[in-house]
This record gives sequence, structure tokens and C-alpha cells, in this order.
Amino acid sequence: QVQLVESGGGLAQPGGSLRLSCAASGFTFSSSAMSWARQAPGKGLEWVSGIYRDGSDPYYADSVKGRFTISRDNAKNMVYLQMSNLKPEDTALYYCAKVYMGPLSQPKVDYWGQGTQVTVSS
Repeated sequence: QVQLVESGGGLAQPGGSLRLSCAASGFTFSSSAMSWARQAPGKGLEWVSGIYRDGSDPYYADSVKGRFTISRDNAKNMVYLQMSNLKPEDTALYYCAKVYMGPLSQPKVDYWGQGTQVTVSS
């Protein structure tokens, strides 16, 4: 079965960095676009970043552009989100998701990971 397992979340200071990882299994990873989304307490879901199967033309929300970098390793079935210059407003539960349709800005997804918590605080 399809599994998406996120890791790498934790506590970071403002201005700090974290790298999220998502290990995928149970499907042909190299054929699927992947996305990262986040949900902060009391707020709706935000599509943070997405990447096509070949790594081309990644998507970034305006809120993270220039600070976050998405990448993937199709040989390892992994997708990553490098987060730099973190801000308190980046605090959220971050999810990895398998995309089956749609633009990366508003993808349709069929599988989600369980999420990894990112807290940015001094």
C-alpha cells in the first residue's frame, strides 16, 4: 500500500533551518508529482511547495518563496523540503502528499503522510 512518512520536523529558532524528508513507498514514485502542505493551528491548509516527477518547474507559495527549496531523489523515493530563514509564522504541521492531478499550486492529492510538526520559536 502507499505510504508517505515525513521526518525532520522539530523546534527551530527564528532565522534557523530545518530539512523535512518524505519517504515514499507503494507506488511508482518517479511517475508522481509530490507536494508539501502545512496547516497551522486554527488556519486552513496551505500548499507550500510542489515538484513534478522530473524535478522541473517547482512551485512555491509566496509566503515561502526564496526561503524554502523542494527537491526529490527518484532513486531513493524521497522528497525533501529545505527550509531556511524560518519565521514564527512557519509554525505548522507539515504534510507530504502524492499528487495525481492539477497544478502544483492547487493539486489534487490521493495520499497523505501523517505530518511532521515544525515549531519556530525563540
